[in-house]
Amino acid sequence: MSVEEGRASLLSAIRGPQDLKRLSVEELVLLSAEIRDFLVAKVSRTGGHLGPNLGVVELTLALHRVFDSPRDKLLFDTGHQSYVHKIVTGRQAGFDQLRQRGGLSGYPSRAESDHDLIENSHASTALSYADGMAKAFALRGEDRGVVAVVGDGALTGGMCWEALNNIATAGNPLVIVVNDNQRSYAPTIGGLADHLSSLRLNPGYEKVLDLVKESLGSTPLVGKPLYEVLHAVKKGIKDAVAPQAMFEDLGIKYVGPVDGHDISAVESALRRAKGFRGPVIVHAVTRKGYGYRPAEEDDADCLHGPSSAFDVETGKLLAAPSVKWTHVFADELVAIADERPDVVGITAAMAEPTGIAALARKHPDRVYDVGIAEQHAATSAAGLALGGLHPVVAVYATFLNRAFDQVLLDVAMHKLPVTFVLDRAGVTGPDGPSHYGIWDMSVFGVVPGLRIAAPRDAATLREELREALAVEDGPTILRFPTGSVAADLPAVRRAGPVDVLREDRRKDVLLVAVGAFGHLGVEVATRLAEHGYGVTVVDPRWVRPVPAELVTLAAAHRLVVTVEDGVRTGGVGDALAKAMRDADVRVPLRDLGVPADWHPHGNRAQILSDVGLTAQDVAREVTGWVSRLDDTAPAEHIGAATAPKSAQRDNVTP
Repeated sequence: MSVEEGRASLLSAIRGPQDLKRLSVEELVLLSAEIRDFLVAKVSRTGGHLGPNLGVVELTLALHRVFDSPRDKLLFDTGHQSYVHKIVTGRQAGFDQLRQRGGLSGYPSRAESDHDLIENSHASTALSYADGMAKAFALRGEDRGVVAVVGDGALTGGMCWEALNNIATAGNPLVIVVNDNQRSYAPTIGGLADHLSSLRLNPGYEKVLDLVKESLGSTPLVGKPLYEVLHAVKKGIKDAVAPQAMFEDLGIKYVGPVDGHDISAVESALRRAKGFRGPVIVHAVTRKGYGYRPAEEDDADCLHGPSSAFDVETGKLLAAPSVKWTHVFADELVAIADERPDVVGITAAMAEPTGIAALARKHPDRVYDVGIAEQHAATSAAGLALGGLHPVVAVYATFLNRAFDQVLLDVAMHKLPVTFVLDRAGVTGPDGPSHYGIWDMSVFGVVPGLRIAAPRDAATLREELREALAVEDGPTILRFPTGSVAADLPAVRRAGPVDVLREDRRKDVLLVAVGAFGHLGVEVATRLAEHGYGVTVVDPRWVRPVPAELVTLAAAHRLVVTVEDGVRTGGVGDALAKAMRDADVRVPLRDLGVPADWHPHGNRAQILSDVGLTAQDVAREVTGWVSRLDDTAPAEHIGAATAPKSAQRDNVTP
């Protein structure tokens, strides 16, 4: 059956969750197959999270049949497994533009649908949202269901366990669906398991236990010991049947494991959980990539998230492979580790995406994947450093925000040699605002003793990684964007740590191009030269602390302009302006960067164009600023009042 034939028969008739409730079990099985065909066809054209969504088809259908969204609240942890949820809540047509400008988000989006609640796509957060929401409904006297779908991987995050502790204490009605697609054991299915699950969730069962405890407790000598023996037998049976009985030790009822691809079994478990009127965990065992052979046979990650279009028959990306920033880092780290036995790697459930997997393959005993636990990763790295090693912690830039306190107090305050490598720094594109790595230079720029490097190409990435690993008296950060690496851009000379990329005889503008904006800086200088202005383009290489040589260069020019792939507030421009003030350098400075806002998803080029960070935009702005200098008083009298309207928000040194 083709995708189009499948859509015409059942899927095309699904306009909302209520349409699912009239289907028979046989029709639901057919619908599940059609949804998988639909997912493969659509994601093969745009890229996106395929494997996780193929694994939750039946689970999502069951959720919408048992609960009444949007009155009942369905929360998806991380949210990359919400495609099926979007399909059955009226958004099928939007999948032609999935993760594209103006199209569907790859995560839940409140702007898209009342069925979507949380847009934060960082893992291990949904249980805390659910805890608060259940408490709110209880206080307001509202009889509304709250369901959180959380993956087994997210349960490696500390926030999940903090939330579980509070959920158990509150005792409010709340269903937690653990989508377990990693466990190797077979799900416990069949009549006995189903019966025991029903028994444990029957309020009468608990009342009987209380009655037995009360009656036996009144019997001298024998009563209490006998009750404890009976309770131990009961618990032993549960442990034998339910491998996650530890949840009940927290005070949360447990159902499962159930076959997550058996829609009847999942529905049965969910209905019992819904009727219990307290916190319940439903443990569903699923297979990531289920039903699509290329995903099932992908040993690395079951086609978790192909970045672009791929061949439906093979699952292979259609675009020709290119050298990525991640690949350059991974290769150089392995080379360094071959030379230095003290270098070890840490990642937070991102071994392949961050490149740490390459080190693990070469030196498996020197890599630690701590799960989705960035805070623990940072402090564990501090412990490794205290033990005489130099850890390299590789995470996405957006995720290190979660470990600020640990970087500040556990690493930096102890002046420990830990290198944090931030992949996907800056504007990353289709994954949207929660994944943009635009905060790191501002957030971590305040950490005393922390050095931050921003390479512009493959050669400087290798060089700066080695420089970072040579630092022994404090932490370092190495940040780089996503995607393909631009061609190497050699410097014409070096001033201390600062690379001079272009230098004209006239000293009108010092253009500070941070990291991957090196090529943009040179292009801007060429455009300004056509107007007769002289530009010196520099790459600071190490942006924090501000190199003294950069301040010296600034003093020799009429105008300083910084361009950075991060938020302007607290960014490199702010830091340089402060350094210039401290040195009594009275040259005006303008800073260009990403506005501190929630920018919509789109590719990197689109977002940079939106915020005015293209060569054409920057050249136009700089030309306007420097031309006004020709019409004003001497530089020492130029201040904010002389800046053009478009620049009045920028830094100006006094």
